[in-house]
Amino acid sequence: MGNASDTALFVSTISKELDFLMGTLYSIFCVLSLLGNGILMLVAYRKRLSLKPAEFFIINLSISDLGMTLSLFPLAIPSAFAHKWLFDEITCQFYAMCGVLFGLCSLTNLTALSSICCLKVSFPNYGNKFSSSHACVLVVAVWCYASVFAISPLTQWGHYGPEPYGTACCIDWHAPNHQLSALSYIVCLFLFCYALPCTIIFLSYTFILLTVRGSRRAVQQHVSSQTKTTNAHSLIVKLSVAVCIGFLGAWSPYAIVAMWAAFGDATIVPPAAFALAAIFAKSSTIYNPMVYLLCKPNFRKCLCRDTSTFRNRICRGSPRPEQKDPFGSISQPSQRNNKEMSISYGQPESPVACLHCAEDGAPCQTGTTSQRSACILTGSTYGEVTVSQLSANLQADFL
Repeated sequence: MGNASDTALFVSTISKELDFLMGTLYSIFCVLSLLGNGILMLVAYRKRLSLKPAEFFIINLSISDLGMTLSLFPLAIPSAFAHKWLFDEITCQFYAMCGVLFGLCSLTNLTALSSICCLKVSFPNYGNKFSSSHACVLVVAVWCYASVFAISPLTQWGHYGPEPYGTACCIDWHAPNHQLSALSYIVCLFLFCYALPCTIIFLSYTFILLTVRGSRRAVQQHVSSQTKTTNAHSLIVKLSVAVCIGFLGAWSPYAIVAMWAAFGDATIVPPAAFALAAIFAKSSTIYNPMVYLLCKPNFRKCLCRDTSTFRNRICRGSPRPEQKDPFGSISQPSQRNNKEMSISYGQPESPVACLHCAEDGAPCQTGTTSQRSACILTGSTYGEVTVSQLSANLQADFL
């Protein structure tokens, strides 16, 4: 790829309009992926102490999506707009390796997630023993499995090269037509990194569906803590199915086109077919955060709580209007040991009702003698006492 003939492979073989479309869509995917996966990681960090073992795979999938976003889009976007590959051979190898690594990691991660959901729902005796430590070990195994196939082309089992459309790099799909080692790599890649994971995912959710249908009546008739656990598992299963469908729907077009080129005549495969399939494949980075942030209750509640807290902090930083006491002097709320106190003379200050008032807002009947009292706010609870009941130091603050 260093001479003139090789350099020609890095020139786009599709129209400038399609390249511009790819660059635009990649830019949108990049922003949405960074935003969505970044928020999902932040929410997961805030609730890290209450994460369930199955949610470890959700976080790992988000890490994989972020890795793909940060390693591929910054190289693919300028190349698409420039109508040619702008970087050198080493960068091409790096780009291709990252694409294979993070793509296979996401698919293997979804396979592990579907298997765990199947154990939890269909085989609870084994699934209930699955702990966070088991999840961490399985996450490491997912990365090791994907790394084997991502590093192999760098050791001459398989090859990396330019994509047929010319502005990105991936596995050289033309090599199996004339190299046996490349053909064996593609066969193993197809069997162990696409066919096998898809089969496990399909069988796992088939078992889950059969189990749920068979036990639905029993669950409806037995309301207990076990029912709540079953409902939680059911929600994770539904979300996992949605993510799997989105991921497989995104990557299946690319897998079909790649197998067409690898096992057929690669010269008859239109470069535009690879380009459109690549667009679908890279859109997979935005499905995971959209599904879990919008549909998973505990993630959504945590996000809403953090957003509300951030908004309150901004509002709290703005200057407050000054209030006047009954004598016309300006008063400021004082705080001591996380307590806010104010004086009322005979009547409780609105809008806080005194402890002796009825819940329906009836007038307070505490006697006809007007005496000075203090409303005390401790945390979020108001209480009212007479000033004479306060300590000498607190009375000095008020009187």
